[in-house]
Amino acid sequence: MALDQGLQRVWYGPKWLALPLLPLAWIFGALISLRGLLYRAGIFRTHGVDVPVVVVGNITVGGTGKTPVAAWIARQLKLRGRRAGVVLRGYGGSHQGAPRRVISSDNPTIVGDEALLHVHRGAEIVVIGRDRVAAAKLARQEGAEVIVCDDGLQHVRLERDVEIAVVDGARGLGNGWLLPAGPLREPASRLESVHAIVQTERGAPSRPIEARGPLHVTARMQLGEAVRLISGERRPLASFAAMGGLHAVAAIGHPEAFFAALRAAGLQVTSHALRDHAVLDGTRLPFPRQATVLMTEKDAVKCRAFSQPDWWWVDLELNFDRTDSAALLTSILERTGLTGAGAPIG
Repeated sequence: MALDQGLQRVWYGPKWLALPLLPLAWIFGALISLRGLLYRAGIFRTHGVDVPVVVVGNITVGGTGKTPVAAWIARQLKLRGRRAGVVLRGYGGSHQGAPRRVISSDNPTIVGDEALLHVHRGAEIVVIGRDRVAAAKLARQEGAEVIVCDDGLQHVRLERDVEIAVVDGARGLGNGWLLPAGPLREPASRLESVHAIVQTERGAPSRPIEARGPLHVTARMQLGEAVRLISGERRPLASFAAMGGLHAVAAIGHPEAFFAALRAAGLQVTSHALRDHAVLDGTRLPFPRQATVLMTEKDAVKCRAFSQPDWWWVDLELNFDRTDSAALLTSILERTGLTGAGAPIG
């Protein structure tokens, strides 16, 4: 975690801090260019899966909000009468080999926290697999009419109809340099070729994202109610404001955003930032077992087996302006050929 925090300071601080790492970034950039050349030359090939594919990803390392955006898209397609299959790598899980369909009773240490999160949010078909092409084919076999990939913008073997890049509005693209000198997995110019950019805002001032061509919409990520793990009881987050001894834990790409949002809501918390997808072990907790604990929904799926009476997860609400949501969904439907799908935009 200390190494990660150090890199975050380099990536989102003054550019001179990253100068020693710049030669490695040049090598990384050369490898990206070579891969692109091999695909264009037909040496590496892409593969389709006979149903439309929507890829939701990012070009930066760390949390941007892509999983909530992917879940929103899957839900919108479901509201319009389409069976969406959510496909993802299964990070944080130990599963290897052939793709696997995920169900609610699966162990998060095997299938990963984000996969279970999609299941709990109502996705009908969720498939994990290192090979996105094989995973998408399994989702198709399971009845998916459209594939929504949570992550995988760089997994170009899988043909796609729509590419959506999610960018954290507060952190932007950092210093604008490629790994390891900066947070970029691909050059910033990659944003010119996606079909839509979703800029997520969490209350902090946003950095402008310049990209000509793609649809650019904004989504506000706000904390909602707290939900008790063991019973599903819901409480307003404000009801915790007068309490002392509150602990907050987050094993996500940008944990400080969660802690800052809690404090902005008037809560005084002792924060415990863990690496993204970190396993929470009931025998070795970073906070007192009997404490009042607030966590993300992504972390809650890993704690249900050993949760305590005063452990809560905090709902994360993704809100678009109606104009933006309509524009984004209309673009997706048109590019996937699903424009005849039923229900109105919700």
